[in-house]
Amino acid sequence: MAGKADFTQEEWKGLQQGIMGTALLVSVSDPGFFETFKEAGAAGRHLAEARRGHESELIRELTESPAAGFGLGLKPQELESETLGALRRATSALQAKAPDEVDAYRRFGGDVARSVAEAADGVAAGETGAIDKITSALEAA
Repeated sequence: MAGKADFTQEEWKGLQQGIMGTALLVSVSDPGFFETFKEAGAAGRHLAEARRGHESELIRELTESPAAGFGLGLKPQELESETLGALRRATSALQAKAPDEVDAYRRFGGDVARSVAEAADGVAAGETGAIDKITSALEAA
């Protein structure tokens, strides 16, 4: 099983930013004051549940210290670009160093995105678009 020690600091940061970015990207794709709180809560619960019992040790380790501060101050277009880039780099790093963890990372990233999208009154068209972009980025590498 792969863990933080198997990756460079930059690769690990990319793995973390990819996961954190999925939640943020979906949230900003359909902004709303109260929705943002619901979506942040959903992301936090999803990460906490994974930390306690995800089948992948890598996912458990990633959720122990998510990419704090990632995305702050970025415009939505910048957040999208940085998130999708992080997901592509993360998937490539996993394929090179821990191919048995690629599917778990892809599933987890998609699950986080969907849980955020479903947190507030159904999934909006913008959120569906964000999920599609996330899925493409995760599958690209």
